[in-house]
Amino acid sequence: MKDNRSCKGCDDSYRVMEEQISRMLLSPMFQSPERCVPEPVYEKRLEACMDCPNLLEGTTCSLCGCIVRITAKLKERSCPKPGDNRWTY
Repeated sequence: MKDNRSCKGCDDSYRVMEEQISRMLLSPMFQSPERCVPEPVYEKRLEACMDCPNLLEGTTCSLCGCIVRITAKLKERSCPKPGDNRWTY
């Protein structure tokens, strides 16, 4: 049974490892300036996520189920928090 702090997209047994996230971020898709925000914007987005009460275990947004280190890199994505977009840059 999930509690209200569980990830929206995963069951309780699933864990994404730090090595997996780092490996994904090294892929060509995340090196593309056409698809990804500049590094200063990325760092500000991550900082906003780290202060959010909806961040689970330092990796996952409980609102949308995304891995924030992945999603924060992408230009076309935005903060999923209704009425309180934390990514205003």
